[in-house]
Amino acid sequence: MSENNMVNEKKELSRSHRREAAFMLIFEKMFSKDTCDEIIETAKEADEYEFDEFSQDIFRNVTEKEEELDAVIGEFSKTRSVSRIGKVSLAVLRIAVYESIYTDVPVNVAVSEAVSLSQKYSLENDVKFVNGLLGSFAKSEHIPEDKRAQVTIRQ
Repeated sequence: MSENNMVNEKKELSRSHRREAAFMLIFEKMFSKDTCDEIIETAKEADEYEFDEFSQDIFRNVTEKEEELDAVIGEFSKTRSVSRIGKVSLAVLRIAVYESIYTDVPVNVAVSEAVSLSQKYSLENDVKFVNGLLGSFAKSEHIPEDKRAQVTIRQ
């Protein structure tokens, strides 16, 4: 869908779709030295998937906080160093950790959406890894106290 059509239709994208678009941008950034703006512009030109300001905000914020997010992920990764986590899983984990700490998205939703993205783009072992890591993270002191009471992770 072209940018003009997106503007004209004003179709509301689901949060899942918007999060998946952010995932695509984050994943792309992992292989590129381009700036966030350059990656967004290239994505618009390619017209391969729809994204909006929400997607772009997640992309920019996750990219800006990448080192901090990776430190948190590393704290909960018992079997792999962050550098050994697959790119798909790492992108998914960064989004979930970012949303859990810095946004009003409930932790359960962030984890559930992350597992769904992982199921769509990863192998079964990676899905288990993402689920396990986020299950431990969701119960940690990294989660703002007001959100900790909402956590009920299914294993």
